Amino acid sequence: MMKVECTRLPSGLTVVTEQMPHLESVALGVWIKSGSRNETLGEHGIAHLLEHMAFKGTARRTARQIAEEIENVGGEVNAATSTETTSYYARVLKDHVPLAVDILADILTESSFDEEELRREKHVILQEIGAADDTPDDVVFDRFAETAYRNQTVGRPILGTPETVMSFSADQIRHYLGRNYTTDRMFVVAAGAVEHESFVRQVEERFSSLPRTPIATPVLETALYTGGESRETRDLMDAQVLLGFEGKAYHARDFYCSQILANILGGGMSSRLFQEVREHRGLCYSVYAFHWGFSDTGIFGVHAATGGENLPELMPVIVDELRKSSMNIEQQEIERARAQIRAQLLMGQESPAARAGQIARQMMLYGRPIPNEELMERLSGITIERLTDLAGRLFFDTIPTLSAIGPLDQLAPMGDILSSLTGKAAVPHAVAS
Repeated sequence: MMKVECTRLPSGLTVVTEQMPHLESVALGVWIKSGSRNETLGEHGIAHLLEHMAFKGTARRTARQIAEEIENVGGEVNAATSTETTSYYARVLKDHVPLAVDILADILTESSFDEEELRREKHVILQEIGAADDTPDDVVFDRFAETAYRNQTVGRPILGTPETVMSFSADQIRHYLGRNYTTDRMFVVAAGAVEHESFVRQVEERFSSLPRTPIATPVLETALYTGGESRETRDLMDAQVLLGFEGKAYHARDFYCSQILANILGGGMSSRLFQEVREHRGLCYSVYAFHWGFSDTGIFGVHAATGGENLPELMPVIVDELRKSSMNIEQQEIERARAQIRAQLLMGQESPAARAGQIARQMMLYGRPIPNEELMERLSGITIERLTDLAGRLFFDTIPTLSAIGPLDQLAPMGDILSSLTGKAAVPHAVAS
């Protein structure tokens, strides 16, 4: 029987564990309720740079020692930066949890930010930016977010730009760290062969130097969905196209309803878009729908990858499937979507890394772990009427966002797409290159 236990330390740091007795390993990490969205105007990319620099040496360990110590015991350590969160995590056998806790605490409390290491790592990130720019399906999503939230941190690419990354100093990194990496925004989570009280003691001892209050007020501007379009013509074999709409925030009543709708439209091989666009008409090799939730907004989108010659037929078919979803949804489709989500939840419980990440996200968003039974109960209240009503509001009441890259000569003007959705004749903020 798996059991989630939670302890809030006197320092304000929250420690959560889930014991999985049948395992010999533990997935553990530190999740921070801060990401690229918490950057100031002049800090674009600094959250991601900090994540890289955390592994480049501390007062006690060199970068090589960090890597060698964890790998000497067969473990692994890594990190990730997203729009609203940053995570540092490790996977080790149960006997080596104290070492993993020590290393994670070391890189988060005693990073040296050596100038030579900083110079080298900036060039590594420049290569990462270049590689992303050479990947059309990465570019189209970056442009999509930038267009949906024009001139806002929530829409900026997480990596930053070559100019901003090269401009950062060690002091700027320390300032971002001091403003965002405080105990009230941090969660230490472990899942697997872990004993709660022992883990709490280790965390309390090694993370005692974390600051409780920020050196300055954390930044988080309210998101404002704008919509619009971005087109970039490139000489590519295929066109990458994204059509999106303002979605729902995590706490919104329709958040889970939006997840179900995305699943029905494009969540798998049995979904409406896959069956109609790919299987029946053969118009693209990849098509799916998604719904991203943030703390105060969300994005609902459809992504398709196809040859440029298929665009004139593809876009009307996608729009037609969106329109149909506002008029009719079958109960069987809802049941299939629920079954898929339930299976994902249960399969995730078989992976300590997946469970640790899931628990951490729930703590950051809701302040408590959410039992699977409660999640399924929320999904059980979703009806055909709620879904068709939501589809009508999502697809026809807001300005859409269009992002496309590749051979776009035959992609319809945004005005035509907008007219077919809303009856309006134009869309603001068009960008082409």
